[in-house]
Amino acid sequence: MAIRIKIPTPLRKMTAGKDVVEVEGSNVGDALRALEAQHPGMWTKIVDDSGKVRRFINVYAGDEDIRFLEGLETAVDARTEISIIPAIAGGV
Repeated sequence: MAIRIKIPTPLRKMTAGKDVVEVEGSNVGDALRALEAQHPGMWTKIVDDSGKVRRFINVYAGDEDIRFLEGLETAVDARTEISIIPAIAGGV
């Protein structure tokens, strides 16, 4: 089943400018590994060496932050859209 992954502007140079990439997978981790297979280097931009989503990257399955679900093991289906969102810091 095709899962849609929304790519943020800072990472689109790695996807030839695509803002959405379709991949196969049954959970978020599988989908991100499939994204890595299509666009090498994406995995390390999203996941750290310990296998967890990087601190300043948010990954959503639908409207839910996967950190509050089952992390990379969060199940997805063809109706689920995964969003990769870099955190924005700053302010007063």
